[in-house]
Amino acid sequence: MRPFLAREPFVAGEHDLVLVTLDTLRFDVAERAWREGRTPTLRALLPRGWERRHTPASFTLAAHQAFFAGFLPTPVAPGRHARRFAMRFEGSETTSEATCVLDAADIPSGLRALGYHTACVGGTGFFNQRNPLGRVLPDLFAEAHWSEALGVTDPRSTEHQLELAASILARRAGQRVFLFVNVSAIHQPNRFYLPGATEDSLASHEAALTYVDAQLPRLVDAITARRAPTLLLLCADHGTLYGEDGYVGHRVGHPIVWTVPYGEVFFEARARDGEGT
Repeated sequence: MRPFLAREPFVAGEHDLVLVTLDTLRFDVAERAWREGRTPTLRALLPRGWERRHTPASFTLAAHQAFFAGFLPTPVAPGRHARRFAMRFEGSETTSEATCVLDAADIPSGLRALGYHTACVGGTGFFNQRNPLGRVLPDLFAEAHWSEALGVTDPRSTEHQLELAASILARRAGQRVFLFVNVSAIHQPNRFYLPGATEDSLASHEAALTYVDAQLPRLVDAITARRAPTLLLLCADHGTLYGEDGYVGHRVGHPIVWTVPYGEVFFEARARDGEGT
């Protein structure tokens, strides 16, 4: 299976969909690490680099609610930009012939109605299923997972998350899948990815990204093993601040929070050994 950057339409019922949100990842950090070769897996997946986009919201819950309704990060150039996904809604000005339009309130429900298995591998607190608010997003999926091993306090969270994601893809061979992974490692606290660090910083933010990059081949291998046409979407839900203009964190209207990295990769279908001969 050959991955390549593309704008081919997503065809519901024919393609698998894998959405990976790199929670809190800043565009400037992602772009610099890509340019300087510190994220080789992402560089191979995205040979043209990250696309600069604007997120629809400044924190995890709101951003993901928008994503699941079809409002993925928007290209920064002025004008109307056709969306990858849309829920059927009269008067939409960003739906084109290439948009996958679903008769549902959200992408997981729409794809499930078309026979997809929908699975969520949670990460940050809004996916922890420990309270009603922590179940809002996971409850959109037929299968949802969260544990402390997948969360922000475990230094090996991405390893655990992608091992679980790979097992879900393997279990659902022969069925179309929508797999969602909320990568938690870049979110604070991330100081433990930088040896000797005692507090979070831009440097530990980038160190967390390089850790995540080193784990991504596990997911790529699992996608490839399915030999199915697959659209992989990679993006941040928002950025975060480390003291710029006096701000720390996010949920504020700052350009660093609103500007996020975005990338698309299509994996072509490939016949299994012995097929087509």
